[in-house]
Amino acid sequence: MSAQNADAPLALSVGDPSGIGPEIAIAAWQAGDSAGVPPFYLLADPALIEARARLVGANVTIAETLPGQATHHFARVLPVVPLHARHVDSPGEPDPVNAAGTIEAIDRAVADCLAGRAAAVVTCPIAKKPLYDAGFGFPGHTEYLAHLASRHTGREVTPVMLLAGPDLRTVPVTIHMPLAEVPKVLTTELIVATARITVADLKSRFGIARPRLAIAGLNPHAGEGGAMGTEDAAIVAPAVETLKAEGIDAVGPLPADTMFHPRARASYDAALCMYHDQALIPAKTLAFDEAVNVTLGLPFIRTSPDHGTAFDIAGKGIAHADSLIAALRLARRLADSGRQAAA
Repeated sequence: MSAQNADAPLALSVGDPSGIGPEIAIAAWQAGDSAGVPPFYLLADPALIEARARLVGANVTIAETLPGQATHHFARVLPVVPLHARHVDSPGEPDPVNAAGTIEAIDRAVADCLAGRAAAVVTCPIAKKPLYDAGFGFPGHTEYLAHLASRHTGREVTPVMLLAGPDLRTVPVTIHMPLAEVPKVLTTELIVATARITVADLKSRFGIARPRLAIAGLNPHAGEGGAMGTEDAAIVAPAVETLKAEGIDAVGPLPADTMFHPRARASYDAALCMYHDQALIPAKTLAFDEAVNVTLGLPFIRTSPDHGTAFDIAGKGIAHADSLIAALRLARRLADSGRQAAA
C-alpha cells in the first residue's frame, strides 16, 4: 500500500490537453469549498493552464509549486506542479506531440501517491488514439495504471474498473475489447478474481463490512436455461458457486435487464457485469454527471470522471466539472477511509 500522509493533497493529472481536462480542473478549483472540493494539485504545463483559463474566461491565478506545498496554496491559487514536457494548446484537435506530457502527468501522480506526497490519484480523461499514434502500448488508463503499480511494487497487479454513482456501483469483468471477443475471454476464474478484488476494496476503502454482489449473466435472460447461450451455465454459475463457498454474498447469474431498477439495486452493493457496456450504460444513465470511475486492486487510490475528453466542446467554456468534482471528493473519502481502516 502507498505511504499514508493525513495532510497530503490529491494528485490530479491533466489528461489529454486538447480535451476538457484543463478547463474542468480549473472549474473544480473555482468551485472550492462550496462544492466540497478537497485540496489537490494539478500536474500540467503551467503555460497551457494559463492559456486555457484565458480562452474560457476563467478568473484564476495559478502557482507553480511542489506537492508538499499544494495544500498551503490551495485556498488562494490553483497549485500546478509543472511537467518537464511542454504541451501544445490545441483545444479540440488532439496531437500526438502531447502524448509525452499526458503520460508524464500520470507517471508522476502515481509516484507521488506511492511516496506519500499525494493521498490519491485523480485523472482527467485521456484519448487513446493520439497516445497510440505516439507509440503508447496499453489499451487504456486502467491497464497502464496497473503496469505502473507492478513496476513500482514488483508484484503483479490485476486492475478492476468500478463505476460508482449515488445509487449504483457496477464492475465490468471484461473491459476494453470488442464485444465479439468477450465470450472468448470470459472465464470462471476471471469472474471469481474480479469479485474477490471488488469485495476486498468495498470492505477496506468503501467501509462495507459484508459486501453483496449481484452477478449478471452474459446472455439475454441469463441464457434462459441454455436456449440463448451456454456461457451462463458453464462459466458464470460456477463462479457464483465458488464465491458462495468462500463466504462471499453473491447471487447470479441474473438477467441484466432486470438488475438495475430501484428495488433490485437495493439488494446489492455492486453489480458485476460481463462486459463494458453492460456495466457502463446503467451507471451513466443513472448519474452521468455524478458517476466516478474507480480503479480497484491497485496499491493506491485512483478515481476519474466517467466521461471522455469531449474534444467537440474543448475550449468553449461549457464543459461541466461535476463528475471531476465527484471524483475528487470520492478520492478524498476513500483515502481517509483506507487510512482509518489501516489504523
